[in-house]
Amino acid sequence: MPIIRPSSDIRNDYNGISKYCHENQEAVFITKNGKGDLAVMPIETYEKLIGKTELRILLAEGTDAIKEGNYRSADIVIDDLKKRVTK
Repeated sequence: MPIIRPSSDIRNDYNGISKYCHENQEAVFITKNGKGDLAVMPIETYEKLIGKTELRILLAEGTDAIKEGNYRSADIVIDDLKKRVTK
């Protein structure tokens, strides 16, 4: 269940919000005038989220390339890498 706090809590209880985020490794949602405005989370959580998103994008690109027949066999890739290393 997400934690939702008013924007005034960033000013009035920053340390409490920070402590909650770090202890639970999750975001706190901040509202402004009763509507969703921000998500506050530990930098580590943000970096993991971005990393997962980037990985999903790369996997989708790879899947699309395979579907289109745009790929090389592992043997060819390994041979190419060996050639680069021995130069």
